[in-house]
Amino acid sequence: MNDSSWGSPPHAGSRAGYWGPADQGPVQGAAPAGPAYDAPEAQQTRPMPIVPDVPALGGNQDDDRGAARLGGPLFHDENYGNAPYGGEPHRLAAHGDDTPTARPPAAAPQNPEPMPDAPHPAPAPQKKSAGRDLGAAIGVGVGLGAVIVASLFVVKAVFVGVIAVAVVVGLWELTSRLQERKGIRAPLVPLAVGGAAMVVAGYVRGPEGAWVAMALTALAVLVWRMTEPPEGYLKDVTAGVFAAFYVPFLATFVALMLTADDGAFRVMTFLVLTVVSDTGAYAVGWRFGRTKLAPRISPGKTREGLLGAVSFAMVVGALCMQFLIDGGAWWQGLVLGFAVAASATLGDLGESMIKRDLGIKDMGTLLPGHGGIMDRLDSLLPTAPVVWLLLVLFVGSG
Repeated sequence: MNDSSWGSPPHAGSRAGYWGPADQGPVQGAAPAGPAYDAPEAQQTRPMPIVPDVPALGGNQDDDRGAARLGGPLFHDENYGNAPYGGEPHRLAAHGDDTPTARPPAAAPQNPEPMPDAPHPAPAPQKKSAGRDLGAAIGVGVGLGAVIVASLFVVKAVFVGVIAVAVVVGLWELTSRLQERKGIRAPLVPLAVGGAAMVVAGYVRGPEGAWVAMALTALAVLVWRMTEPPEGYLKDVTAGVFAAFYVPFLATFVALMLTADDGAFRVMTFLVLTVVSDTGAYAVGWRFGRTKLAPRISPGKTREGLLGAVSFAMVVGALCMQFLIDGGAWWQGLVLGFAVAASATLGDLGESMIKRDLGIKDMGTLLPGHGGIMDRLDSLLPTAPVVWLLLVLFVGSG
């Protein structure tokens, strides 16, 4: 519309200025009316810029002045191009020029929202994973089995050396993780020497020799730690005595089994039952496992897996006692298999508790696909005294 006051003072003859409610000029395209719009004065006024007849989205209406307030997205510089995305931008007139000008198109959003009804691709089905490199695990297991069988049935003394080496490596892994994660400095030298001596003493002198070696190893740990500052002495020697009992002393029962006339077959029965128990738990639990056995300790273990371990171990135990052990009976194998499954599971959970306390997944990386030596000894160590005791009760120590 035309307004005599836009850009110049109002005419003396007019009754009201631009904002007068009574004599406001007509809207765009209407004939002038009122005394403020006589023909001579209308010819000297400047035309108002043409604003397109588009409602200001979000703008407020100024009822007192009778005109639309310049507000809302159409009149904000940061909201160029409020037309639909990819459409024609709004065209606004420049001040002092009747030619409409186009605002620059808005930049495309970096992450445009998907259309509400746009179909979403279905997620790919998750394939159940075993969690380890099975190829490497099987290869390492077969290699270790070949070494054990060769040393076990060729020269018993060589197998005792294999046990001693496994004990020393296991002690090194355990003490290293204790120092790294907890700052506990269990002395490795007396533990390694005493642990190897414990295994040899058990094989040569029987249970008495194993107990004496255990006592001397604990004493050596106490004395060795005295050469360092007293801070942390109690926790260091406590961890050292625990390590001596947990690794070499329990492993000594394997050497005690070896002293019998059919010692090689007793050790083989012990190893086979433990491996079968672990394999049965793994296979059944991975395929059918639904109910967690001890979720706070080892979330991967299930009750179905435990049933698989018991079933597999009892069947193989009956076969081993019937055909491998002198004087054994199949029903004894059922009891032996059940006991092995229970002790192997408890041993696995026990080391899981240790690893959770230390905040680690594996004790080491020496064996690809398995972790460390201690990750393979976890179920063997507590099972060794159980098998030794039951075999002594069933068929004697001889």
